Amino acid sequence: MKEGKFLDVFNNYNWDEISDNIYSKTEFDVEFALSKSKLNLDDFSALISPAAAPYLEVMAQRSRTTTLRRFGNTIQMYAPMYLSNECHNICTYCGFSFDNKIPRKTLSDEEILEEVRVIKSYGYDHILLVTGEANKHVDINYMIHAILLIRPYFSNISIEVQPLKLEEYQRLSEAGVYAVLVYQETYHSENYNDYHTKGKKSNFKYRLETPDRIGEAGIHKIGLGVLIGLEDWRTDSWFCAAHLNYLEKKYWQTKYSISFPRLRPAEGVTPPKVIMTDKELVQLISAYRIFNENVELSLSTREHSTFRDHAVRLGITSFSAGSKTDPGGYAHPNEALEQFEISDERSAQEIASMIKIQGYEAIWKDWEQIF
Repeated sequence: MKEGKFLDVFNNYNWDEISDNIYSKTEFDVEFALSKSKLNLDDFSALISPAAAPYLEVMAQRSRTTTLRRFGNTIQMYAPMYLSNECHNICTYCGFSFDNKIPRKTLSDEEILEEVRVIKSYGYDHILLVTGEANKHVDINYMIHAILLIRPYFSNISIEVQPLKLEEYQRLSEAGVYAVLVYQETYHSENYNDYHTKGKKSNFKYRLETPDRIGEAGIHKIGLGVLIGLEDWRTDSWFCAAHLNYLEKKYWQTKYSISFPRLRPAEGVTPPKVIMTDKELVQLISAYRIFNENVELSLSTREHSTFRDHAVRLGITSFSAGSKTDPGGYAHPNEALEQFEISDERSAQEIASMIKIQGYEAIWKDWEQIF
């Protein structure tokens, strides 16, 4: 019998029923969840529910204590590097969307190395390669060529690209890719195509099963997340936690990370359907840490500086800084090519100094050697 995928698990759940369960939680449910050392998904429901709002300080303190015990006082630093803004998908929330009339660019070898030189000058040794979803311009061969080109300069290479086939992920693993990030954007299957109206990304099921293919390929780390602002963040986050729970059990040798991207302004995008407050983001970050002490939690420059300063002591384990969201943006910034506007515009060294002032250490090299 063929072993099941997350899609089989997902089909056992109903969005409205999960939502109703979350919103029906009481303070008793929250206190019960906080009394436990090992939480299940129903406990996670309680911690992300409106009933947990009065317990925010307690949750934040527990998140901080748990993170210090597991990860120490360290923050991993990474830089996103955009290889291309070519994209054949039409997505309502993305500046790279095919129907947006923006200049398109895919980096040449020379331009890739220009970016590498600038990023290395900031001190980075971990890099996240990002592209739009355009197989004609940035297919697997282009990706592997780019990875081999930059591999001598970085000890850790992650990618955030279009969903690929199993054998393509195996090739990326052989080329030296450490982690693959793939966000479902929203787990609301009925509304998914409202945001993804054209292109391969409109295939909800294929995207949902992508982490399974990454796990089967033996990639060291899988990054998950939802785009906060599309649908109810509590219900979406519950499904993401369920996805994480499934993957950890099936691909137990793999590491995992969760990101918290809130929808940002960009060329041609529609406004968020749902607004998440800063306090609610603190609640969500704390809930994830209490639910899972081993998962890495990442916060990008989408968030404003004041929030990121506080997040250092909350439970976040990795930061980007000085980020550019346009291909070639480090060497030759061009706002017309951006995927979205960043919020925290401080340099990598400014962020590192802020981290140090708070009593933490910014890690630029291979994090895993520390543990």
